[in-house]
Amino acid sequence: MESLLDRWLWRQEYWLPPGVTWADMVETESVQYPQPRDLLITLPLSLVFIAARYAFERLVALPLSRKMGVRDTTRPVLAVQNVTLEVFYKQQSRSPSQSQFHSLSKQCDLSQRQIERWFRLRRNQDRPSNSKKFCEACWRFTFYMIAFLAGLAVLVDKPWFWDPSECWVGYPQQPLQTSQYWYYMTELAFYWSLLLRVSFDVKRKDFKEQVIHHIATIFLMGFSYCANYIRVGTLVLLVHDASDYLLESAKMFNYAGWRRVCDSLFFVFTAVFLVTRLVVFPVKVLYTTWYLSMENFQPFFGYYFFNALLLVLQLLHVFWALLILRMVWKFVVQGRVERDERSDEEENHTEEEEEEEEETRWERRKCTFDSKLPSLANNCVLNNLTNQRNGAPSRQPKAR
Repeated sequence: MESLLDRWLWRQEYWLPPGVTWADMVETESVQYPQPRDLLITLPLSLVFIAARYAFERLVALPLSRKMGVRDTTRPVLAVQNVTLEVFYKQQSRSPSQSQFHSLSKQCDLSQRQIERWFRLRRNQDRPSNSKKFCEACWRFTFYMIAFLAGLAVLVDKPWFWDPSECWVGYPQQPLQTSQYWYYMTELAFYWSLLLRVSFDVKRKDFKEQVIHHIATIFLMGFSYCANYIRVGTLVLLVHDASDYLLESAKMFNYAGWRRVCDSLFFVFTAVFLVTRLVVFPVKVLYTTWYLSMENFQPFFGYYFFNALLLVLQLLHVFWALLILRMVWKFVVQGRVERDERSDEEENHTEEEEEEEEETRWERRKCTFDSKLPSLANNCVLNNLTNQRNGAPSRQPKAR
């Protein structure tokens, strides 16, 4: 197996530029280079992050949400209990296709519209509470804030922080520093924890894009570490962390109902996001990886693969920028930010759903009324008979 990996996976043509071999990357007591085995620590470290998040959300974030006034006031209309639909909902799909709607309609002896309404109501029951969303945002805010400050502390005295062309001086024989190692491993473990928890977190509008982002980030960081793209990788991490903590803080104040603070933070986030993701990232990072790197070595497989992953991230930046600008336009028209178009829109009520929910309430009231109608009718008949008997003697003379 080891020989097979050395022959196919660890071929120096994939990882190293022309003219450099693995013999040139031999470590000494004073010089250490990134090793693929170092990445194994990120998996148990991601589990530590998940456990830390569990404790943080319950011991810190939840009490903080109560102090900030987060309230869970929305109570969706409960779907009528139906064993067949409930089993299908949990085991197969929360959004059936048309053919499945038709099949369920026959099984339950209900119309297709009633089946569709049941699934909408059932999905609304699983909507996360404001407290849950606040706790998730608070956890991400805490990590991104600490990571951004730690990244600044690690990179502020490095020459490539001020001049990205320094990323390629002496590449790939660039020694790995302890601060860079832990900065990389911590960030990579955190993204592993996000990917492992993405199915259990609040499902947002850009769920698929978030999954792609996490996978691309993990591949990008893993490959860049093995290929010793550490200097560029640390710049990519810092650019991303610069705006993420602002978004999460805006979400926290939004769930707490602090509209003015939320709107102010959102506009600060918008400015930082557009500058860092659409200006700094392509001008500084992409330019240095595409062009300045070729001044020091010829392109090879790792060069193309690394830049392809960076382009995927840039496309996601453009996608999210469009959603953010859409929110800015809504603010200009409506006067405030209604919701987070970027990554925090759950399944919202539409007018049709509200009408159908009202119809469901009316049907329940009608069923209750119908169940009480026989007893009311019997009471009315008895009362009439009693009145007739009591009034019969007094009416007889008049009849005569």
